Amino acid sequence: MRPVNLRVVGLGTAVTVAVLLPLVAMAGPTGDPVRPSGSGDAKAGDLLRDLGLGPRTAASPAPAVPGAAAAAAAPAVPERVTRCGPELASPEGVEAQTCVLSEGPDVWARTYYRNAAGQDLDAFLTLMAPGGRTVQVSCPVPAQDEPGTCETPPERGRGAATAYTAVAEFAGTGEGADTPLLLRSGSNTADSEGS
Repeated sequence: MRPVNLRVVGLGTAVTVAVLLPLVAMAGPTGDPVRPSGSGDAKAGDLLRDLGLGPRTAASPAPAVPGAAAAAAAPAVPERVTRCGPELASPEGVEAQTCVLSEGPDVWARTYYRNAAGQDLDAFLTLMAPGGRTVQVSCPVPAQDEPGTCETPPERGRGAATAYTAVAEFAGTGEGADTPLLLRSGSNTADSEGS
């Protein structure tokens, strides 16, 4: 071969090795790595483990993953706890279930309802905190047989969330004696005290 051809072949071989070696290293092994026999076994195995390519033993920790420390240090999301009373229905066609929800330090009340009474209603939802403190909201309940919700704004809990109760009252719209109470739904369970 002529010297020019040898240089081209040598350069091509060097480029091929330079391109394929990182790809092989990134792809990882498909089975146990082949280790040379002799006194270099331990060094070859250590090198493969350090590169993240060899089998790990109890003594060799997993390679570090970028961002893993930040994810481990992220604060835990507080768990949401929901305590609901029974599902109730009135003869007029109003159905409701009322709950007290807590997440971290926040506590609030929510009532789930369905209005098949054939008339617009008002829902009055009250969250009762320890010490006599109350939060009340009023929600319009349209005359449609679709599920809906009404809830109080979250407030910073004062004491245990289990000390909170909620009551939702559903009545006809308007003022005075023409607005009979159709349904009262509470967050207390069947085995709790109260009504």
